[in-house]
Amino acid sequence: MNWITNYVRPKINSMLGRPNRDVPENLWIKCPETGEMVFHRDLEENKWVIPASGYHMKMPAKARLKDLFDDGVYEALQQPKVAQDPLKFRDSKKYTDRLKDSRAKTDLEDTIVAGVGKMRGVKIVAVVHEFNFMGGSLGIAAGEAIIKAFERAIAEKCPLVMFPASGGARMQEGILSLMQLPRTTVAVEMLKEAGQPYIVVLTNPTTGGVTASYAMLGDIHLAEPGAEICFAGKRVIEQTIREKLPEGFQTSEYLLEHGMVDLVVKRHDIPDTLARLLKILMKKPATASVTNDALAIAAQ
Repeated sequence: MNWITNYVRPKINSMLGRPNRDVPENLWIKCPETGEMVFHRDLEENKWVIPASGYHMKMPAKARLKDLFDDGVYEALQQPKVAQDPLKFRDSKKYTDRLKDSRAKTDLEDTIVAGVGKMRGVKIVAVVHEFNFMGGSLGIAAGEAIIKAFERAIAEKCPLVMFPASGGARMQEGILSLMQLPRTTVAVEMLKEAGQPYIVVLTNPTTGGVTASYAMLGDIHLAEPGAEICFAGKRVIEQTIREKLPEGFQTSEYLLEHGMVDLVVKRHDIPDTLARLLKILMKKPATASVTNDALAIAAQ
């Protein structure tokens, strides 16, 4: 029994004549790095970045799209209709029940959210993983949504920007989820054949089959600070090779040092950086000064 919650608070409320309202548990968010408590509205206003430490929390997919596009205005792409439970999978819980729970929690059909709009005046298609929907896992619905987004970018003759955040392929769909790896890879190649840029912004975490396919096939790879980017987890690798891995292994900063990532960019700077890079790649006049980093990346 929690003495303060169950006894002290009701007693104070009754003395003051106030009704005993339940207080939401997510009003305060704890920084994983420093332990600092941040009020949820302050965190949202700062784009889910802890103000003091600069730690980048996971950002909801719809909020990221709204932040990315000019004035938060974009056309949302519809989620394609696919088979919901092709393998009739069940572990400790039915797969259909897991889908229902995730849909109720996120108000999304599946893990992929995509939109078309203008970012700093540049028309793009943006695709974002919602990690809160079954760990952003890649299944049939996600794969189909990604392919449709690439097809829309080709039809609109505009670039595509990908924001992966995933634990990998969705085990409840077995081999059908793994089939999405080559399917999305083909979609990437179609966009490149159409002559349109493809930029990936790696967020925390980007792992498994997603890393093994479209997440590492961009013309340019940006990453948010501190993001975990890998195929297999650190513990699995250490147990396999029986060696201790370097400090910071599989973080975006480590990958930047070893040539796997082109630039680590803070969340607040991502729209401007993307716009500058795309204008260079598309040979459009820049409306703002182009950073040396952007020029160096585009020249690679």
